Amino acid sequence: MESVRQVMNDRKVCVVIPTYNNAGTICDVVRRVAALTEHIVVVVDGCTDDTRQRLDELKDLPLQVVDYAENRGKGHALLMGFKHAINRGYEYAITLDSDGQHMPEDIPQFVEALVEHPEALIVGARNLQAENMPGGNTFANKFSNFWFKVQTGVSLPDTQTGYRLYPLRRLSGVHFITSRYEAELELLVFAAWAGVKLVSVPVRVYYPPEGERVTHFRPLADFGRISLLNTAFCVVAVFYGWPKALVRKIKKLKN
Repeated sequence: MESVRQVMNDRKVCVVIPTYNNAGTICDVVRRVAALTEHIVVVVDGCTDDTRQRLDELKDLPLQVVDYAENRGKGHALLMGFKHAINRGYEYAITLDSDGQHMPEDIPQFVEALVEHPEALIVGARNLQAENMPGGNTFANKFSNFWFKVQTGVSLPDTQTGYRLYPLRRLSGVHFITSRYEAELELLVFAAWAGVKLVSVPVRVYYPPEGERVTHFRPLADFGRISLLNTAFCVVAVFYGWPKALVRKIKKLKN
C-alpha cells in the first residue's frame, strides 16, 4: 500500500480532534498525529484552561483550529469539526480524543480499512479485557453493544469508542439529538439505519493511573442520558429502523 500520508492526501482524509480542557496532553497528541498527516483540525470546545496558549506553541504545524467560547459538548464539537472539514473539501474525517487515551500511531489501521472499504464508517475496537480497562467502561460498552444490536441488527465489539473514520458525504443531513458523549452513539445508529457499512478495526487504548487522567465523563448523568437515548432508539427502530432494513434486504434479493 502507498504511504499513509499519501493515501490520506489522495483520499482527502483529515483528523478531527475535539478538545475540552486537556491542555496537558493536546500538544503531544497533535504532534504524534502530525507525524502521519498535515491535515489536522482541532476543535476547541469552550476550553477554560490554557489549551489555546498550548496550541499557539505549535506554530510549526499547519494546524486548523475551530474555536468558540462556550462549552457545548463533544457532539457539538464533532459537528463543528465535520462542517469545517466538508467546507475545506475533505471527504473523510478520523476522530480521536485529545486526552491521550487513543494512539495516533493506530491511524494506519483506519487508512488500510478505508482503502478496502471506501464507503464504510470504520470504528475502532478496544480490547475490553485489557488489565487497565476501567470496570465501568467495560460494563457500559457491553450494555451499549447489546442495545445497538437490538436497534440495528448490527454487531459491533465497541460502540462507545470515539476513535473512528467517518465518510463525510454519508453524514449529509445528520442532525444530533444531543450534543454530548451520546452523540457518537447516535451517529452509529443513524448510519446503520441509513445502510452505511460499519467496519471494526482493533485499536490500542491508554488509561493513565487513577488521579492522573482528566475525564469529563459524568457516570450518573451521562449514563442516564445514554439509557434514555437507547430507550428512544428502540421505539424508533420498531417504526423506522427495522422496516427500512427490511426494505433494503428485499431490494437486495431482487437484484
